Amino acid sequence: MNSNQSGTLYVVATPIGNLGDMVPRAVTTLQSVSLIACEDTRHSKRLLDHFRITTICVAYHDHSDKRSTDKILKRLSAGDDIALISDAGTPLISDPGYRLVHEARLNGFSVVPIPGASAVIAALSVSGLPTDKFRFIGFLPSKSSQRKTAIEALKAVTDTIVCYEAPHRIANTIADFSDIFGPQRLAFIAREITKKFETYLHGNLSDLLEQVTEDSNQQRGEIVLVVAGQEKMGETMPADSEKLLGLLIKELPLTKAASIAAKITGGDKKQLYQLALSLQKN
Repeated sequence: MNSNQSGTLYVVATPIGNLGDMVPRAVTTLQSVSLIACEDTRHSKRLLDHFRITTICVAYHDHSDKRSTDKILKRLSAGDDIALISDAGTPLISDPGYRLVHEARLNGFSVVPIPGASAVIAALSVSGLPTDKFRFIGFLPSKSSQRKTAIEALKAVTDTIVCYEAPHRIANTIADFSDIFGPQRLAFIAREITKKFETYLHGNLSDLLEQVTEDSNQQRGEIVLVVAGQEKMGETMPADSEKLLGLLIKELPLTKAASIAAKITGGDKKQLYQLALSLQKN
């Protein structure tokens, strides 16, 4: 256990693209600490230069050995305040830093978050999918067989599922979700959030796969994939389903009407088709 004179480890969120998203407290903290531990010092230089932050930086990443962690802990013990940042967003969210924070806690040091940008939360907040419960799964396995196994294990999950995906794998990942969850499951893609070419795609998995396959630009940059959870047993259809179907069946065949209603409401296509049948009879 350390004395009250020991330093504080600040876990500082940085912008995921637009530098205007840097919070003032993060700037002040990075200017005032004795040392900044960066995932990549060269990558962080642009951010630090922009805000005229001249604090000394050291590299700290997934491949850092125990000695690197121990050096930072020693500085904290000597009373130095230290900030941890990743290349973008909130550290530790699929980024390095867990080992350092874990050891700092074990040794009794104060660890304080400086909140800010997070690609997971940003994507989820605009996805149009349920946000009361969600499961962030980081990156899925890169190998096809392992990825399919991981997705299969999520098939019955009712929480909204959020993951990061590499651009060269996004089409295959959506195809795997579609094969296992069914093509009608609602999903959302947030690409290049806050950057010049940011794009947001919403629809069922079949729709997204078509868009990503036909437009190679959608297979570039940093991607967050959000997939709706399994509909809960006994869950009623959205309240507006009947009204919507009543309008659609006046203009379209039942199958088409049910399909469009499913895309709009997120309801089950088969249940909506049965509802459409009953409405037509009435």
